[in-house]
Amino acid sequence: MMKFTNAVCETYNQTWVSIEQCRLRAIRRNKTVLNIDLTVHYPAHHIQVKFDWLKKASGYKPWLFAATIDACAFMRKPNNPVAKMLHNFFRNASTVNHTCPYMGLQQVKNFYVKPEQMLIPLPTGEYAIFLTWIFSGVPQFVTNVYFTFLEDLLKQ
Repeated sequence: MMKFTNAVCETYNQTWVSIEQCRLRAIRRNKTVLNIDLTVHYPAHHIQVKFDWLKKASGYKPWLFAATIDACAFMRKPNNPVAKMLHNFFRNASTVNHTCPYMGLQQVKNFYVKPEQMLIPLPTGEYAIFLTWIFSGVPQFVTNVYFTFLEDLLKQ
């Protein structure tokens, strides 16, 4: 079972990207959804995403994956397996489903991960996914999502 515990979004450049909403909403005791609304004020043609998946162990430490991918190339041809898994999680809850350029309102609405979507067996623990969005070589904003994962020992 996976449950979001926190979401932090921060823009470095309000003139290019403004974040209207970045929050979690509890639906049920064991289900929390993520909502993000942001506006890209100018066309973004060259986008990279620095991706870090961390596990908490005396602070958050690099655990599974750390890389920078070309988001525009990925949207044309999804060739990175971890990025593809992450994109498959939120593609039905997001407007970020097309190739570059990106401009205007971009949303993630009522996003949560269904247990059958988890393709990687995770040990029980606290995790964080840090995404730094880089437009034309300059970091513009970050989206950091924290979650807990509890192994379902009855299914094994």
